[in-house]
Amino acid sequence: MGDIDYQALEFAYHAHVRDTAPATHPVVIVGAGPVGLTTAIDLARQGVPVLVLDDDFRLSTGSRAICFAKRTLEIWDRLGIGQRMVDKGVSWNVGKVFFRDQEVWRFDLLPESGHRRPAFINLQQYYAEGYLHEQACAEPNIELRWKNRVTGIEPQDDHTLVTVETPDGPYTLAAQWVIACDGARSPVRKLLGQEAHGRIFKDRFLIADVKMSAPFPAERWFWFDPPFHPNQSVLLHMQPDNVWRIDFQLGWNADPVEAVKPENVLPRIRALLGADTEFELEWVSVYTFACERMDTFRHGRVLFAGDAAHRVSPFGARGANSGVQDAENLAWKLRLVLAGHAPEALLDTYATEREYAADENILNSSRSTDFITPKSEVSRTFRNAVLNLARDHAFARTLVNSGRLSLPATYRDSPLNTPDADAFAGTMAPGAVAADAPVAGGNGQPWWLGQLDTAFNVVLFGGAEAPSSELVQTLQRQTDRPVPVRAIVVAPAGATWTAPPGVLRVEDTEGLLARRYDAQPGTCYLIRPDQHIAARWRGHDAATLDAALDQALARATCTH
Repeated sequence: MGDIDYQALEFAYHAHVRDTAPATHPVVIVGAGPVGLTTAIDLARQGVPVLVLDDDFRLSTGSRAICFAKRTLEIWDRLGIGQRMVDKGVSWNVGKVFFRDQEVWRFDLLPESGHRRPAFINLQQYYAEGYLHEQACAEPNIELRWKNRVTGIEPQDDHTLVTVETPDGPYTLAAQWVIACDGARSPVRKLLGQEAHGRIFKDRFLIADVKMSAPFPAERWFWFDPPFHPNQSVLLHMQPDNVWRIDFQLGWNADPVEAVKPENVLPRIRALLGADTEFELEWVSVYTFACERMDTFRHGRVLFAGDAAHRVSPFGARGANSGVQDAENLAWKLRLVLAGHAPEALLDTYATEREYAADENILNSSRSTDFITPKSEVSRTFRNAVLNLARDHAFARTLVNSGRLSLPATYRDSPLNTPDADAFAGTMAPGAVAADAPVAGGNGQPWWLGQLDTAFNVVLFGGAEAPSSELVQTLQRQTDRPVPVRAIVVAPAGATWTAPPGVLRVEDTEGLLARRYDAQPGTCYLIRPDQHIAARWRGHDAATLDAALDQALARATCTH
């Protein structure tokens, strides 16, 4: 598979058998990009049949989204595709910021050890889509239909009628749930009469993918006002296959048609690389950007994810990464609603949690854009003063903003959380994504997140002595629920006790798990299927766990 030219792939259209009455599908996903395919794989691996419709028959053109964050890789690990992404991608943790001709700041996004994945990999979007497509084709619960363009959406009480145009003419199907992952221009959004609202930035950037052999390290380099591109900014990233991404700020008055002509692109690249550097121009594009989102991501039985729901400027790698996190948040909730284990109110929390995450991304992306492209002389003077001070003063480095890089959202105020009743240190509060750490035992995975499947996980930390039978029985009781719940006990390194039947035993080989979760013997965590913390206690009983699980399933707040 490594020799496949993913840019040349074309997927065949296949006519399907048409029923006299519209066929009903549990889930129809519109759009086979990274977000749509991730959602489809996640649902399929949880036993939900999925139909994916896409109006095209190719993967994305050009490298497009290239920076995939640690959290995205962890999600793809759970879907069986993370290692392949990492093997092909360029891993990096370090970034450097330059002002004119001097380095002013160097930062490490993952300064501590004990994590399976790097802070980021760089990987062309067509590889990511290609690998996801191949994974989707291996899932028996996924049907992919290319050259199937959605032209009508008719909401009904308990389903949605979807009209689809194909080379053989139109047909209609019924979907219990529709997930729109059809991009920033989202035809589904328009069919429902919905809009995205926000801010359009008056600036243009040139993307150039350059193939060359270069001595630059696998780091993110960002220049403000460099000598080779005065009064503007430039970003350099390494990609696989000796391809380098270069972003040149052009300004709002640049002509996008003229800017992509070779006679205008090549001098910019030579100014950066030097006149003697040999390179080949692989792809070039000009983009403007916006920070905007829909007012709400759920409209009855139609849910929006990825760029269809929200989009941000590219600084900080927040677009594709937030879309994959949309998929992770939605899949487990929709699976439980379809199975009758949770009320539809659980899907309302998809909207509220991911709307919060979108607002956080938009805020950070807007601030980055304003720092990178100041709109007044006062703003430019402030920015340049910050950059000058950053060389020697730590306080100024916190103000440097070349793109606050993507981090997973912590759903602090989610209605699914059970607030802390006990004192804890650290970041593993309700709503936070679970931290990884090296472990042993359990299901054989050497990393903590690999021990967590798509069930709720009730985790009890033990000590040198085995946890009391009363605490363990409380854990075991949870696994008898219709809702999938797994019980895990965590033993410190060297502990000799065994786990009782039905309970997974995991060894905290380096003590990092207990440290990151501020755990002591008897500490208990409830972790959601999307690996976010739902609740934690220093001590627990059956009633406490029951209430927390009901809360995490939106049963406690359900009014239906």
